[in-house]
Amino acid sequence: MTYLAGEGMSGGYGGVDILHQCSIGVDKGEVAVVVGPNGAGKSTAMKAVFGMLELRQGRVTMDGQDISHLKPEQRVQLGMGFVPQSANVFTSMTVQENLEMGAFIRRDDISETLSGVYELFPVLREKRRQLAGELSGGQRQQVAVGRALMTQPKVLMLDEPTAGVSPIVMDELFDRIIEVARTGIAILMVEQNARQALSIADRGYVLVQGRNRYTDTGAALLANIEVRKAFLGG
Repeated sequence: MTYLAGEGMSGGYGGVDILHQCSIGVDKGEVAVVVGPNGAGKSTAMKAVFGMLELRQGRVTMDGQDISHLKPEQRVQLGMGFVPQSANVFTSMTVQENLEMGAFIRRDDISETLSGVYELFPVLREKRRQLAGELSGGQRQQVAVGRALMTQPKVLMLDEPTAGVSPIVMDELFDRIIEVARTGIAILMVEQNARQALSIADRGYVLVQGRNRYTDTGAALLANIEVRKAFLGG
């Protein structure tokens, strides 16, 4: 049984389905990656799993519990963290204030978690008193991921975490994502940089027009000639 799973999901906006019997999921300690061409429904699938899209068919389960009826804020209470692609930091607040905002559902001491985020992203410790709006794109992404980690999630969902960052920053972010997964957190992410993302993925999903086209391990998808020709540039 997969720890977090969206099973047979169909749904969309304004009565038009974008997802068609789509299934994605991830286990604790894994990195699962959703890739595919533009308009494939990748981000929509993530939103469906997080409860931002009402399903016409299918369900979402977490740790064996059907959570399809729960609102996003209720899923956060259960241990889901979600980092959207854009508008994911409070630009007029400092780095540390952003991180502290991430712990809004907690009533315990957050200092140890905060230290852990600073260990994971040392540049954030250096810039903790700086406004998030003054940071580079890559640093903002680190703030966004760090803020999600402040909730102590069991699942971390990332929508295009490397969008608009340099290749060096992308590699660094992927390294940090692997570190997070090694702590036992399940990582489910959508990525445009398919080849690099699949190289760190335990499992991968290739979506086309809202449907599952290929599902396998990251390594197997990278080795699949059809996947490479159609989606990875050969």
